[in-house]
Amino acid sequence: MSFLTLDLNLLRVFDAVMTEQNLTRAAGHLAMTQPAVSNAIKRLRESLGDELLIRTAYGVKPTPRAEALWPAVRSALAGLEAAVTPETFDVSKAHATFRMAMADATAAFWLPSLMRSIESEAPGVNVRMVPLTTREPRPMLLRGDIDLAVGFFPGVAAQLSSDTSSPIRHERLYSGHYVCVMRKGHPLAKVELNMDNYCQANHLLVSFSGRAHGLVDEALAQVGRERRIILTVNQFFTAGRVVANSDLITVLPKHLVASTGNTDALAWRELPFTLPPVHLDMLWHERDARSPTHKWLRKHLEGMNMPVPRSSTKGSD
Repeated sequence: MSFLTLDLNLLRVFDAVMTEQNLTRAAGHLAMTQPAVSNAIKRLRESLGDELLIRTAYGVKPTPRAEALWPAVRSALAGLEAAVTPETFDVSKAHATFRMAMADATAAFWLPSLMRSIESEAPGVNVRMVPLTTREPRPMLLRGDIDLAVGFFPGVAAQLSSDTSSPIRHERLYSGHYVCVMRKGHPLAKVELNMDNYCQANHLLVSFSGRAHGLVDEALAQVGRERRIILTVNQFFTAGRVVANSDLITVLPKHLVASTGNTDALAWRELPFTLPPVHLDMLWHERDARSPTHKWLRKHLEGMNMPVPRSSTKGSD
């Protein structure tokens, strides 16, 4: 294959298919028919002497050659796009609707500031919140069900850090740790929290999936201990409300204690065992990476600082 005879339009098609990992969605993005996209990929295969993309039940899977080629193609096309279409973006004239997935406590923290920015800077931008009920939002991003996900996705973030062929992009917004949360008048708020009195207490678990087992239970099992979970809920706000009005205790990311709306009624203690750090990551799809309005949204989220509750000892702040 000679580069001089290569049809460079095929690289645009290749980039779109790698981005969408689906021929039909790529065709829609390119305003082409699906057969035309298939034909373009066939021609590129013949030129490069590699299958490039293998059909699967869910779309297409890139070959190692395609994975190695895509970063260079993507970078070159981005450079060309920036050169021929200089960015003259005015967010005040932008019109867009973003579908965002977050847990309730994360949304409670981020949305007020985002709405103030939209009202003052981007009156044509709308936001639709989608329930986040999973630690694996990539399928929602791949299908185009959402434009952005913000949350704790430990397995996803670890995989994306080493997978350059994925069309999902991510950025870490915050790193923190878990604490034990209870009402201020709780008996454990007046004594030192240790493994024995922690395990003897009645517990509430926040679980998006509804499973009555979480990181805490895995950590306890490693040292031969267990706890009794009386209630499982799928919202941090609900957890804060219940704990503030009962003798149940729960474990929450420290930065989300304020988002329960019950800070004045709650006390928090450091856990008597070690849990992995909790990270807040932002995930989006490559198809939106160069969108000026999407960039504006991501920049806003990057610039926000998470609230940290004041130290709580002996049941008081």
